[in-house]
Formats: sequence, structure tokens, C-alpha cells
Amino acid sequence: MSVLVYTENWNSKFRKSTFEAMTYAFDLSKMLNTNLIACTSGNIDEEELKKAGKFGVSKIYLINDFKKAQGKEISEAIANLPEEISHIIFSHTYTAKVLAPRLSIKLNAGLVSNVIGLPEKNNPITVKRNAFSSKAIETVALNSDKSILCISPNSYRVEENPTTIEIESVVNKSESNITVNDQEKTSGKISLSEADIIVSAGRGLKGPENWTMIEELADLLGAATACSKPVSDIGWRPHSEHVGQTGITVAPNLYIAIGISGAIQHLAGVNASKTIVAINTDPEAPFFKAADYGIVGDAFKVIPELINELKKQIK
Repeated sequence: MSVLVYTENWNSKFRKSTFEAMTYAFDLSKMLNTNLIACTSGNIDEEELKKAGKFGVSKIYLINDFKKAQGKEISEAIANLPEEISHIIFSHTYTAKVLAPRLSIKLNAGLVSNVIGLPEKNNPITVKRNAFSSKAIETVALNSDKSILCISPNSYRVEENPTTIEIESVVNKSESNITVNDQEKTSGKISLSEADIIVSAGRGLKGPENWTMIEELADLLGAATACSKPVSDIGWRPHSEHVGQTGITVAPNLYIAIGISGAIQHLAGVNASKTIVAINTDPEAPFFKAADYGIVGDAFKVIPELINELKKQIK
């Protein structure tokens, strides 16, 4: 039985979280002494599909171009692939949250989300996952014959394992009852869920016109920009940048929080970050208790100085 990885794409391109999932799936296939196959959906050219071969995928199925909203149709197509599959691997994205539960029911497969490592045991499959908004690590054992594992972004390395890949098109005959009228795409240069560095700001910035220095700092660091919930609620920044328990959960290597007090709902969405830096005028701000490094100071003085120092280093 094969290991299957769902190679999600954005605008017909694979991104870091997909390569993480492929690396994880390859390592799992080696552990189980079986082969690795993949599937994806969308209008993707052959050169992009061949990239999966660099990560140990021997065969990739291209499902006809369903929109991401059509989870029912895509999950049906995956369940009906002409392969015996023991484990399905996803990156833990919004798409996985749509597809994985449906497949779990269709295939009678155990499902674990936010997985952070390879199985410790094979019989039964036993894995570790982030739990309680990444405040704890939980060990889960699955008693089902098949499993679906959703890998937490930024929790696994990316490593190439080149092999010869075969590409096969799959035409799903089921028709969707969903009509997609419009799509709103995020405008940021870097996806928050995949970013290694995130520069985030809150109401301490006093107004949307002051975000230029946040964007400049992010550009210098090669980072994504984010914001707290109150900032997106009042329209200073788009909701797509809202990180926290009710927004996007992130796990970058570096999270810089500027002018954010650190409410528990915000911390729940960012505390999986490897390193947290908090900048705030209030020395009693809750964020300082969660931060690895803290700067008590005015963002309008600290950030310009930080930008100038970074420019000197770049020169």
C-alpha cells in the first residue's frame, strides 16, 4: 500500500508547506518500506508537476480543475484513485481542513491534525501533535488501518530526494453544486502560514498611515506583515493579516510584535513561534511574559532605528 501526499498549489505553483509535506511523506514511505505517490488539483503545467519528483514522488495524479471550494468533488476524486493507500499526508492548511475530514469518513481513516513529527510507532500509528493552541504537545495513537496526517507548517524540514516521476491525469465525473462567483486573494508578498519571519503590529501604531515603517521593516527582513484582531476589525489592515486564535495561526522562526499588548487570544495563535520579540511602551504588557526578547520603548523611535541598523548591515 502506498503513501499519498496531497500537493496543494497556489496559483498553479507549489510552495514551501507543500514541499514540507512531500519531505515528510517521503520519510514516512521509507519508514514503511513503500512507495510515495501524490495528487493535486488545478491547471498546473508539466514542469511544475515534475518538481514533485525531486521530493521522492514516483507518480502524481492531476485531478481536473476544481476550485478549492469544491471539497466534496476533490475528496471524492482522491478516494477513487486507482491505488491502495495506507496513509494520506496534507499540509495543515485551510484546504486540508476541507478535504481531510471528508476523506476520513470516506476511507474510514483516523485523522490527526497539527502533526509535528514522524510516527514514533507504526502499529498503531503514533504521532505527536500541537494541542491547546500549541501550548502542549499531545501523543495520539490511531487504531484505524488507514491514517490521514496533516503536518503543521514550519514544523518539518524541506529536503530533496530525486526520483523519476510519472504524471497521470484524472477526470472526475461528479458535478459540483457550488458556484464560485468571486475570489478575494491576499495581497501580501509572503504567505503568513509559511513565513519564516513575521512583523506584526497592533493599535500601538495609532493609525493605518503608520504601517509604512512596518512594511519597510518587513521588506528588509524578507518577512510577512500581520496585525492583531482590533486592527483588522477597525479596518486599518485587511482581515487576511489577522493572526491569533480567531485569525491565522502561525509558527514562524521569528515573530516580532510591535504595539500589541498580548491578549490571550492573540498569543494562542502565535506561541508556536520559535522566537518572539515584543516591542511595547508598557513594561507590564502580557506579551513580555511570552516573549524571548522584549524592548520597552516607543515603536516610533525603536523601529526607525532598527530599520537604519538593518540598512547598514545590508550595505
